[in-house]
Amino acid sequence: MRILVETVNETQELAAKLAKNVKAGDTILLSGDLGAGKTTFTQGFAKALGIKRPVKSPTFTLVREYQTAQFPLYHLDVYRLGEEGNAEDLGLSEYFGGEGVALVEWSQYIKPDLPDDVLEIVFERVPNYDTKRVITLTASGEKSVALLSEMEK
Repeated sequence: MRILVETVNETQELAAKLAKNVKAGDTILLSGDLGAGKTTFTQGFAKALGIKRPVKSPTFTLVREYQTAQFPLYHLDVYRLGEEGNAEDLGLSEYFGGEGVALVEWSQYIKPDLPDDVLEIVFERVPNYDTKRVITLTASGEKSVALLSEMEK
């Protein structure tokens, strides 16, 4: 699924729509250049889940945990791990497929440690526009395909 969003609000509305359909155990990968909208998306996602605390990128802590009424939300930013990243050494794999929902920024750095069933969301800037983005959602695995199907409705 490819979607053009023109504003920060539209990015957060898309995130809210996804948040209404997630279930514990879902893993969502957020990819894109610095400033492409990954954290903005996460903020809209968290708000739709009822999280009142400010949501910011966990670049220096790797993981921020937020409690929703249904499950914990794990916001991971593995940018600092770089090309040598290894989630297993840090215990990050414990956040995938369990009781919570995991949103992972810069997931390419821990690709071997990710579950097979994921929804990947890629953010691409539209040249010459500050807020326009093309957002591509791709599902792999039964749970993620079902999640994407719900989004398409």
